[in-house]
Amino acid sequence: MLLVVISSVSPHPHHLFEYDELSQYVDSHQEEYVQTLRDWVAVESDSSDVLRRPDCHRMMDMTAEKLQAMGGKVELVDIGVQELPDGKTVALPKVVTAQFGSDPSKKTVCVYGHVDVQPAKLEDGWATEPYNLTDINGNLYGRGASDNKAPVLAWIHTVEVYQALSIDLPVNVKFLIEGMEETGSNGLDAMIVAQKDTFFSDVDYIIISDCGWLSRRPALTYGTRGNCYFFAEVGWAGGISNLGDVTFSRSLMNSHGDFVCLVDTLISPSGKILIPGIREAVASLSDEEWKMYQDIEFDIESFKSKIGVSQLMYSNKVDLLAHRWRYPTVTIHGIEGAFSGPGSKTVIPAKVIAKFSIRQVPNMDPAVVKKQVTDYLCSVFAKRKSPNKLKVTMIIGAKPWLADTKHPLYEAGKAAVKRVFNVEPDLIREGGTIPIAKTFEDVTGKSIIMMPIGGFDDGLHSQNEKMSRYNYIEGTKLFIAYLHEVAHLKKD
Repeated sequence: MLLVVISSVSPHPHHLFEYDELSQYVDSHQEEYVQTLRDWVAVESDSSDVLRRPDCHRMMDMTAEKLQAMGGKVELVDIGVQELPDGKTVALPKVVTAQFGSDPSKKTVCVYGHVDVQPAKLEDGWATEPYNLTDINGNLYGRGASDNKAPVLAWIHTVEVYQALSIDLPVNVKFLIEGMEETGSNGLDAMIVAQKDTFFSDVDYIIISDCGWLSRRPALTYGTRGNCYFFAEVGWAGGISNLGDVTFSRSLMNSHGDFVCLVDTLISPSGKILIPGIREAVASLSDEEWKMYQDIEFDIESFKSKIGVSQLMYSNKVDLLAHRWRYPTVTIHGIEGAFSGPGSKTVIPAKVIAKFSIRQVPNMDPAVVKKQVTDYLCSVFAKRKSPNKLKVTMIIGAKPWLADTKHPLYEAGKAAVKRVFNVEPDLIREGGTIPIAKTFEDVTGKSIIMMPIGGFDDGLHSQNEKMSRYNYIEGTKLFIAYLHEVAHLKKD
């Protein structure tokens, strides 16, 4: 007897998750995804170079066109102009926003990314042309490949895969893609404030994929340090220009001498910050946090060989990670005004500017740090009884960001990583600063997760930046799985 069963179930019911079907689609379209990344990397969208601004505009247009072709509700948002040092102005790249789905019964996520890049030139030490994506042994080399063009494309492809297989997106997806991240996201804060009650009103969660793993194990990022960047200028009171030392070396107090003494009082040889009040503000390391660091996959010896040093400031894993992620550091970045060309030159500089930064961690406050640094340097300078003048300026004051790893967003992240990679993710923090995370949190009040797909050895901001094909493709599957997991969270 033949039994004919007629199913009344739709081919793609909500309660089933066709992960295998979605995953196979990604695998079979990976050459297409690599080619799209190649097209994007070819655009020299260096936001720090005003001469490359047309490329930045073109990159935003390409991003918008890609999202429009997928049927998204897309806008190019004008965020104004940038004022240049010479007083001229140049248009900022527009911000691209897009929306896929507006079902009020579904959760809504907003994916943030950027498509501008750091500067890159072949002569800086690149092994391949930086703007020609080159596949070597499964690694895709090119400026912006990992930071942040491949992760942005992986999110776009995530939506595309659901569409191609006629599977309903499990959540509504919004995009916010900018073109000035590498130079401080000019104009973006104001736009977020302006759109708080419109674009962001129905957003439940914000996802940022602009960071990397710590090792070969996938990771979820739950914290970044902030940054206070200072200029300390020492110069003659009279505003005279540079002078020759033959005539004036015994007549004037060399500003370089003051400068060296000031910089020397910031940190001890062992790396201890000497500015009063800085270390005291830091949240103490809890036993639970110590245990988290202890469980993270991180090999000190391979880290040393990767960066090419024989000795680090800390010899055990927990100390090293804690000082990278959750303690402040003072870093001296440069000196302006000193003679730095080749050869010798006997000149006394009229003024010299020290450039240094202090990474911020909970519970530091940039406004307080500004006062602590200024007061301290002024008191050190006063003791020298120098006739020169000191001027301290803080040009960046970005706060740190820290999420709760027990939040359902992170539980969903762990489940997605487990599905795709079959391991538990490391829960990590970033030693760098992603100021937009704190802006999103403060302005919109939404919960945020950082979900990286970049490798630990991608070389962001340096020569030979790359994104491995494995991370790019498997990262796309991770995002596909993550949307499914988020759809099943209870609303905040």
